Amino acid sequence: MKTRSVRKNLFLLAACQALFMTSTSAIISTAPIVGGILLVEDKAFSTLPLALQFVAMALTTFPASLYMGRVGRRLGFITGALIGAVGGALGAYAIVSGHFVLFCFASMLTGCFNGFCHYFRFAAADAATTEFRSKAISYVLAGSVFAALLGPTLARNTVDVLPVQFAGVYLCLIAVYLAVATVVSFISVSQSNSEQRKTGGRTIFVIARQPKFIIAVFAAGFGYLVMSFLMTVTPIAMAACGFTFSDSSYVIQAHILGMYAPAFITGHLITRFGVNNILIVGALLCGTSIIVHLSGVSFLNFLLGLVLIGVGWNFLFTAGTTLLTETYLPSEKAKVQGLNDFFIWGTISVGAVASGAVQYSIGWNAVNLLMVPLIVVVLLTTIWFRQSAPQNSA
Repeated sequence: MKTRSVRKNLFLLAACQALFMTSTSAIISTAPIVGGILLVEDKAFSTLPLALQFVAMALTTFPASLYMGRVGRRLGFITGALIGAVGGALGAYAIVSGHFVLFCFASMLTGCFNGFCHYFRFAAADAATTEFRSKAISYVLAGSVFAALLGPTLARNTVDVLPVQFAGVYLCLIAVYLAVATVVSFISVSQSNSEQRKTGGRTIFVIARQPKFIIAVFAAGFGYLVMSFLMTVTPIAMAACGFTFSDSSYVIQAHILGMYAPAFITGHLITRFGVNNILIVGALLCGTSIIVHLSGVSFLNFLLGLVLIGVGWNFLFTAGTTLLTETYLPSEKAKVQGLNDFFIWGTISVGAVASGAVQYSIGWNAVNLLMVPLIVVVLLTTIWFRQSAPQNSA
């Protein structure tokens, strides 16, 4: 009976992940372009709405984790979905009215929704046994494969639904957010009891000094930063090279497939080869994508480069999340998960704020070169951790 309950929760969490990433991929495909349309001057700020979405997501992660630690995952996810629905409605209105500042505020609300939804993977970890944890995380992330098909497709087919271009995309996202609230209402995941919340476990400073914690955060955080930075500016770079919106949406679609299709096997790979080796392979794949991007600006270069960095991100993010779950006790999970995601999304938000300006000022090749040091840091620290793993084992 317990196994049946776990499978049900994983299926529902995967469905929620699919809906969540459908909205995210649709926004990624459209927000930078909408920002450029609404801005009369200084197109360098065209990625600001998407950047503010990342900022809001970062600021939401820690309080969202503490909130769910108190009221439970289900109510927490429903709260986030309702905030997202308001953001979708406000985004559609901002586009129709041509109000850039209002569109930025709407992006922040959808970012708050994202801040809640990134805990779907931790909800899966909570529901699984220690041996099955990496696979549970991976299976839930695999739900995003459907988003790779639905998100950009939704954007392409709703871009002209309303008289004002792109407003229909955000109007349709309201239904997606409400669907998340509906599906998540059937999930039952245990939460920390009152005694665990009272004790709180070790201090965050003690936990954060663990080598496992440091490597987990570096791998997931820097890997996500490199991936999101390049993904954010790709539609702009492709437009500058003469490609259409449809072309860039197909590249984003393939990129998201690269991010999540491996999730069907990443958990098995971690079990088979170990978390450290998967982290190293993930870093190498990200580095390979940089080489592909620097070798040319054809459609194939954009496509292959983003697919490779998507797969690399999947390995880094899944393995990093799995490693993080080994660093805390049940009474400590809310604050540790919150700190981890705050670091990840905080780092990404800084990159997202700068991405548009960097792309417009120094170009696509320079953007890729700026990412190289981060990949090197992840690779070297992970190799160091693998070499010292026997000493660092609990």
